[in-house]
Amino acid sequence: MTSKMEWEEIHDNLKIFIWLVLLILSTMGYFFLTPKQTLGIIVGGLIIIANFNIFKNTIRSAFGKDFLLAAKKTTILAKIYFRLFALGLILALLLKIKLVDPIGLTIGLSTVVTAIVLLAVYLALKSKSREAS
Repeated sequence: MTSKMEWEEIHDNLKIFIWLVLLILSTMGYFFLTPKQTLGIIVGGLIIIANFNIFKNTIRSAFGKDFLLAAKKTTILAKIYFRLFALGLILALLLKIKLVDPIGLTIGLSTVVTAIVLLAVYLALKSKSREAS
């Protein structure tokens, strides 16, 4: 089982990976895509990072220190659905007023997922190298 210290280290690494992925995607967008697509990457990345942090806080507040459910299930679900509804409204508004390009926005919205996959690969390689030594 993973200790609390290891989870905190993983979370810290994830935050670093998320911001690095957004920086790399934005930089690549700047050099290879249109300004609207690059703005879409940046805006999408910032939106999904905020969404991820709000979701993380919702989950943390739902469970106490002993990892038992501390809040009502309906309250947790209401918060999650409200967050998703607000996210949908923001994305629809951005696309409706044509502030950002849909392709860039989609790339930006993949920031957290990409960072999680890269972190998993990094941790697997790190674990494998520890086993080899």
